[in-house]
Amino acid sequence: MNRVIRRLAIGLLLCYVVLFVQLNVLQVGKRDALRADVRNNRESVRTFDAPRGPIVTADGVVVAETVETPLEARGDYRYQREYPTKDLFANVSGYHTYAYGSTQLEHLYGDVLRGDTPKQQVLAVGQTFSGEDQTGSVVMTLRSDLQALAKQSLQGREGSVVVLDVRSGAVLAMYSNPTYDPNLVAVHDVEAAGAALTALDETTGKPLLANAYQERYMPGSTFKVLTTATALSDGVVSGASSWPDESAWVPPNTDNPIQNYGKKVCGGDLVEVFRRSCNIPFARMSVDVGPQRLVDGVRSWGLESKVPIDLPGAASSTFGGDAKSFEDSLALLAIHGFGQGGVQMVPLHMAMVAAAVANDGRMMKPYVVDKTLAHNGTVLTQTSPEVWRTPISKPVADQLTQLMVGVVNEGTAKCCMNLARDVQAAAKTGTAQLNADGEEQRSHAWITAFAPAKAPRVAVAVMLKGVNATISAGTGGTLAGPVAKTLLDRALLVVPK
Repeated sequence: MNRVIRRLAIGLLLCYVVLFVQLNVLQVGKRDALRADVRNNRESVRTFDAPRGPIVTADGVVVAETVETPLEARGDYRYQREYPTKDLFANVSGYHTYAYGSTQLEHLYGDVLRGDTPKQQVLAVGQTFSGEDQTGSVVMTLRSDLQALAKQSLQGREGSVVVLDVRSGAVLAMYSNPTYDPNLVAVHDVEAAGAALTALDETTGKPLLANAYQERYMPGSTFKVLTTATALSDGVVSGASSWPDESAWVPPNTDNPIQNYGKKVCGGDLVEVFRRSCNIPFARMSVDVGPQRLVDGVRSWGLESKVPIDLPGAASSTFGGDAKSFEDSLALLAIHGFGQGGVQMVPLHMAMVAAAVANDGRMMKPYVVDKTLAHNGTVLTQTSPEVWRTPISKPVADQLTQLMVGVVNEGTAKCCMNLARDVQAAAKTGTAQLNADGEEQRSHAWITAFAPAKAPRVAVAVMLKGVNATISAGTGGTLAGPVAKTLLDRALLVVPK
């Protein structure tokens, strides 16, 4: 009998050891794999149905917050993520859902918003079981008043608006139309959320993309800032350079002439051709600079590299070819030199170009997050301004500033860029022709600008998509100019000197 009991005890002990080992394998060794398994929804439920801190604008407006669902309306979840400003900041805040994950700041700063960062955990020692709120918050650089004005100024037209602090790179406003309301996606009903995302994905204009920094478009004559900068930096042109009055010019390697906008006769010194935005002088200038120097020059502004913003999925501007591809096609190089052909610019990047001219040639990294905070107000992280590129010297930046002032005072932006309080602005307009000769007119309307011309503080870029006859019949100055003026006037009132 004792032998039987002894064997039973040994058997039970072995079973206990096996069970202990297996539990440790599951709870420790396979913990991460089990949490990541798509069939395991417990982790998703735990992180989704929990308090989550707010995302707030620089002027104190709540963009995203978690509210407790009333008992009488509560289903499977106690908490609901809401977006009080609806579509105004959707492309920056993103959305937080159960079945479809999170995007933008909701995704990047999920650990801060939940209170899960190591610093927050240390600060929360002793509060874990007290029920006190441990969530954090994200404070953006964007201002609600400027963002709302950007939306209002677009007047329902498709396009993008970006406003930057030229000294730091802080994004003060960044709005694109079309966009979407994240409240439609953040619902607890998985089928309804999926249907909303599917409908948005099938909508023209890509509302789920932040078109201001995730898309790129032909820039037209706004690109002449980069071409001029390269030619000045390399000593190919100067303020004393001049070009003949002409309405057509045949570049090398082709029989097809290049014409000025509207087939006008245009020429003169650098100030004249820049303010009037003549195409032919910039085509000639591009050929004189040559493939290698022009490609190197425009790439020094960050073309072919993703815009270094602190948000996911940034696009890269492109010159549409390398030096070798232009060696046997100087005609194509000439066309690219005034922003046509394969040249594509991200709207945010074009604002950065104006900001770099305004900032003595220093191009700052753009950023949308000023700081993150623990629930008690302790600063977790603080963004420090950082130079990304220095494409031009201060003397060249000063020359470009004077050229852009000429555009406002006597050139293509004269109609619409007289700022309030007699503030002098500097600008470059662009009308990017998308149609071939003989086809119906279709063009994007652009402007990039900064102010004040002396001691600049704010830069702006506006791009209106050429999706209809109204936009295509206008120009960058007449259509995008008034939007830029409105934003600059308001921004200069709220951005410190």
